[in-house]
Amino acid sequence: MAASNVIEVKKLSRVFRNGEIEVHALQDVDLVIRPGEFVAIMGASGSGKSTLLSILGCLDTPTTGEYFLDGVHVNGLDKDQLADVRNQKIGFIFQSYNLLARTTALENVELPLVYNRSGRFTNPREIATRALQRVGLGDRLYHKPNQMSGGQQQRVAIARALVNDPAIILADEATGNLDSKASLEIAELFVRLNDAGKTIVMITHEPDIAQYAKRIVTFRDGMITGDEVVMQRTPIRKSATGNDNVLHSAS
Repeated sequence: MAASNVIEVKKLSRVFRNGEIEVHALQDVDLVIRPGEFVAIMGASGSGKSTLLSILGCLDTPTTGEYFLDGVHVNGLDKDQLADVRNQKIGFIFQSYNLLARTTALENVELPLVYNRSGRFTNPREIATRALQRVGLGDRLYHKPNQMSGGQQQRVAIARALVNDPAIILADEATGNLDSKASLEIAELFVRLNDAGKTIVMITHEPDIAQYAKRIVTFRDGMITGDEVVMQRTPIRKSATGNDNVLHSAS
């Protein structure tokens, strides 16, 4: 794989079997994502986009095909190696936030550092604090999820995804549980993170959210049916997080 690619999949297929029934969730998918891209993946339910994200996130394995992530040939990695790749190279953001209810924002964001075995992070509390500041939550460090709005909880989830300085951020319907105002704020935050150098792949069923990306890849019946550069991206407001500069600080 060329070193310039964060993700490269070649002839990727995923077949689910139930007795004699086969469901071809992905069929010979070729996809390259380079550093600094912001890609929205769209498609109807059952089109294969979530299956692809699971494979890209090393949560599932393809039936056939090759997958390279930031220079690592993922095919053939064992369970422990896959766990390390997930922890060190991927930042996940989910529709349901997946925060621990009884812990503070700061403790939630610290968790990936606690489980990181690379030895790169010697001061988890300080690094987690900076990650929360990057998403505009420097004044919510000790709030628990039930003390925050849905948009704020998703910002905590984004900070948690950023804290390991991953090669790529994978967002699965990150605005799906939010009202329209909070959804736009999260989309704008993604743009700011991308402008600061983060590579982002975002699944969304909302065309207005997809327009914040630089590129839209469309799936249908397990195949890519469209791959287009967004010519007119939705502009962002100047104060989406309340502090534009924090997004450019190091993780």
